[in-house]
Amino acid sequence: MGKRIGVIGIVIDEPKNVVDKINTIISNYSHIVVGRMGIPRHDANVGVIALIIEGTTDEVGAMTGKLGNIPGVTVKSALTAKTIQEEINHD
Repeated sequence: MGKRIGVIGIVIDEPKNVVDKINTIISNYSHIVVGRMGIPRHDANVGVIALIIEGTTDEVGAMTGKLGNIPGVTVKSALTAKTIQEEINHD
């Protein structure tokens, strides 16, 4: 199964209450995370995280599902239609 490149956007209400859970899930899926940007908005008590990912649709779905089940967390993803096949090293 090929990998797809995409973006996951995470908006967090009351970040102090759930940031540990979110970071644990992202760490568990670190093998598909290519880049991460987090913006805290302390004045609005909101946090925003953008992840650049490269993974199978199953991996992305599992990750976003777990994140989306956390109260106060909204998750949206966008994936490219093109799949990337993994290169096999025969050395």
